[in-house]
Amino acid sequence: MSILAQNKLPLGSQRHFHKYHVPSIHTRVHCSATTTTKPKTEPNRLVVEPQVVLPTPSLSTNSARPVLNDPSLLSTWSHRAWVASGCTTVLISLAKSLAGAANSHIWLEPVLAGLVGYILADLGSGVYHWGIDNYGDASTPSFGTQIEAFQGHHKWPWTITRRQFANNLHALARAVTFTVLPIDLLCNDPIIHGFVAVCSGCIMFSQQFHAWAHGTKSRLPPLVVALQDLSILVSRSQHAAHHRPPYNNNYCIVSGVWNEFLDKQMVFEALEMILFFKLGVRPRSWSEPNSDWTEEAETPSQLTVS
Repeated sequence: MSILAQNKLPLGSQRHFHKYHVPSIHTRVHCSATTTTKPKTEPNRLVVEPQVVLPTPSLSTNSARPVLNDPSLLSTWSHRAWVASGCTTVLISLAKSLAGAANSHIWLEPVLAGLVGYILADLGSGVYHWGIDNYGDASTPSFGTQIEAFQGHHKWPWTITRRQFANNLHALARAVTFTVLPIDLLCNDPIIHGFVAVCSGCIMFSQQFHAWAHGTKSRLPPLVVALQDLSILVSRSQHAAHHRPPYNNNYCIVSGVWNEFLDKQMVFEALEMILFFKLGVRPRSWSEPNSDWTEEAETPSQLTVS
């Protein structure tokens, strides 16, 4: 005969067990219908047997500490091939813009189109960076690998300076190849190509600009330092603010020209509210940063294989 404990136990005999991170106590309640080994056991008496159950350890996707020669930081021939194809499509677009401008004797419009492309590339990098920082996980279709990489980047931001060139750029280079190649084949307008060449080139190399923003001044090429100081490339000081709590600002990583406007106008906060009320999805930036987002500095033990 089975009996529900909450219906049969007297109020004073109920036990309340609280769960902690230490081994927790679970109870197994059963009823003995007849007396067995103990002659004084009453029929239908409830017997409570404590049972120790060890908690299941939580899993973290960022548990593995990176090292200098981690294979995931190295470039493969596939990575190099995609970067080569991306650069080729961008250079073809740039060549068509220059050739078209020379043939038609118009230079101002293609140059202005390139400037617009440069400015919009910074905005695009910010929107994309905000999206993968706050939504999705490693299992997200198409973007899962990049989302996981950016989450690890917040834990160990110095790793981007150790990532090889093609490894760092190949995902964006692949997207640029598929986007720009049809334009190269179907269009000859120098103004359109002026915009496409600069915009796609800046987007493809945005991850390299990002890596330079994590570099130390003494290790960067003097030209890169000069471009950062002129705010033509995102500066080290500006991007450093993105890696400090609350981790919800300075998302743009081409020039950073949009960061001040987007943060002051709370554009991303407004988008987060819209997505929350429409879809019920909370961004990661609303939660208190946990250990997966707490930055760990580079240590000597991480420079060799463990």
